[in-house]
Amino acid sequence: MGSRVRGRESMKMKLFWFWVVIGVVSWDVVDGSELLHFNGTELPYLEYYGVSQVNNPVMVGLTLITSAGAKGAVCLDGTLPGYHLHRGYGSGANSWLIQLEGGGWCNSVRSCIYRKKTRRGSSTYMEKQLPFTGILSNKAEENPDFFNWNRVKLRYCDGASFAGDSEDKAAQLQFRGQRIWLVAMEDLMSKGMRYAKQALLSGCSAGGLASILHCDEFRDLFPGTTKVKCLSDAGMFLDAADVSGGHTLRNMYSGVVNLQGVKPNLPRVCTNHLDPTSCFFPQNLITSIKTPLFLLNAAYDAWQLQASLAPPSADPHGYWRQCTLNNAKCSQSQVQFLQGFRNRMLNVIRQFASSRQNGLFINSCFAHCQSERQDTWFADDSPTIGNKAIALAVGDWYFDRAAIKAIDCAYPCDKTCHNLVFHE
Repeated sequence: MGSRVRGRESMKMKLFWFWVVIGVVSWDVVDGSELLHFNGTELPYLEYYGVSQVNNPVMVGLTLITSAGAKGAVCLDGTLPGYHLHRGYGSGANSWLIQLEGGGWCNSVRSCIYRKKTRRGSSTYMEKQLPFTGILSNKAEENPDFFNWNRVKLRYCDGASFAGDSEDKAAQLQFRGQRIWLVAMEDLMSKGMRYAKQALLSGCSAGGLASILHCDEFRDLFPGTTKVKCLSDAGMFLDAADVSGGHTLRNMYSGVVNLQGVKPNLPRVCTNHLDPTSCFFPQNLITSIKTPLFLLNAAYDAWQLQASLAPPSADPHGYWRQCTLNNAKCSQSQVQFLQGFRNRMLNVIRQFASSRQNGLFINSCFAHCQSERQDTWFADDSPTIGNKAIALAVGDWYFDRAAIKAIDCAYPCDKTCHNLVFHE
């Protein structure tokens, strides 16, 4: 690709570090909160995974939203929410990209109390600076279409995909994700976003679900003349049976929706005919979204494999353990089960895909969150479908350069994947 100007030796070094890092990580799910084990230290998984090894990434400082407290728009522990903003310039000065951070959910008082002592529940524990990589990079050779836009990462500290609005006074928990969303958008509008000519709402994992939930709300912030679209990366969480025939993820989502008062903030076009938990699943939302939406997802999503399809609770004897850690160790019958999961994903997006305004990039990889990582977003050997990298597919769709409905052939045909491999 013409705009890939970095040397291959540089990329080999970066990928060397990528695999060294992956070699010592794994994640668990505790009451709906995903945890990364890194050299024995517990960290929320996605906050680490969203950052890839890049040479001298721009470091962007945390801005706390001082007006949020008076509006009750606070993190789980009552601290102020925040975001990281890197200003655009030149042709991108009036273009805005909002990235909603991911990082699981908390579905019980116990898991939310645990979460409020982490950066996923309190700004006290948030990094004061974050590296901007992938879709947030400020380098044209790493992010060809959005590098000079105003780029924002909205931090995630509510545990319900920015959708709850309630509290538990006894447990000293504030479930104010919807208020955080609203106050953050209000603050950014006051900082110039109201003048946007172009805007893109994106998000990864729980943030990818949030970008679906808030897509039309985001569109409504702007006049009709503003070009507004949404991107959901690894947000296509399926209401699927686990390996024991149970519904692990549905049970978790039920806890999130009920505990955090999510129902009033779900689209009424869905809740008018389905229960609130069903309306937290993207498959029941995407066809009714009016704003152009792009779904970027691995067909064998690594998080869903470990936390929804074959968690320890559904696999007490550990028959699936090795398969969930390394796809190369999946048996033929396990691969067949996973092909059924992929087929279900393709079925639930069929109607969505028929709309000309929507876009798709469903690659047959064991991955999770591919827009924030440099090696998967845009690099010398990043994943492709039909020789087109993710960054170029998203850019072509956003700018209407081409219709993008890219669906990969089934595993194991794709040799460009950056599959996640975990070690116990």
